[in-house]
Amino acid sequence: MPAIEFRHVSFSFDSQPVLVDISFELEQGEMIFLTGVSGSGKSVLLRLAMGLIKPDAGQIFIEGREIETLTETELLAIRGGLMGMVFQEESLFTGLRVYENAAYRLEEHGWTEKQTRQAVADVLAFVGLQGEENKLPEELSGGMKRRLEIARALIGWPRIMLFDEPTMSLDPIVAIQVLDLVIRARDINHVSSLYVTKKIYEIPQLANFRASQAEDGQVVITRAAPESLPKTRVFVLDNKGIAFMGTANEFQESDLPVIKELLALDRHDHSKDIYFADPWDKRRLPKERLL
Repeated sequence: MPAIEFRHVSFSFDSQPVLVDISFELEQGEMIFLTGVSGSGKSVLLRLAMGLIKPDAGQIFIEGREIETLTETELLAIRGGLMGMVFQEESLFTGLRVYENAAYRLEEHGWTEKQTRQAVADVLAFVGLQGEENKLPEELSGGMKRRLEIARALIGWPRIMLFDEPTMSLDPIVAIQVLDLVIRARDINHVSSLYVTKKIYEIPQLANFRASQAEDGQVVITRAAPESLPKTRVFVLDNKGIAFMGTANEFQESDLPVIKELLALDRHDHSKDIYFADPWDKRRLPKERLL
């Protein structure tokens, strides 16, 4: 069954339609990129999928369960175990240390201290924050805070992830680290995901690179061969609906005016892109952090 399914979903703010008659399926192991100009409803769609807001019409299913029929307790269980979300805005608890920020979702859902300790160790290692457990958010760099946000969303390894512009406001080097984490979660942990972005250059990066794990456990990220590309699609939201649905290549080659507008706004200098197989390669860090 699909990881997420929308059937003729509509939503309005103060009687102003935001999304009208939206239907799609997110397949298991698939990544769907949601893009469009500001105000096109991308973040609203994620919050509908998470059950944080309710549609005015239509049905939303999470792995076959219609979320409108679930109790608040059942919804919390889905958000706590089946799904994770990385928000645009910083949402760390400033008074809690790294360990506690990563662990709080598990503690809310009845995990034992031993299970929680192991899960936190695993996810902090995954995002490269092992050894930082006792620091407060104010002691972390912007990139480390964003990695902690991702760790908190990935704790317990949910099967579905929602990413709402996770690289917004990050410098290019840190943004590449975050994209690597997204790729690793998708390919190594088989996460199904909706990924919202206005940075159009992120789409080919995520659509054409794949993570693999060697027998010794080392994870490498390489450009995928055409026959082994990850399962991805691009949706463009415009005029309250899905204006385009297709592959990353079809998106790049489309003549739709809304896509031409998005591509024209992509001023990223791709000629200066640097690829590192190791997400934590020291050449990616500012010189003052190499000491």
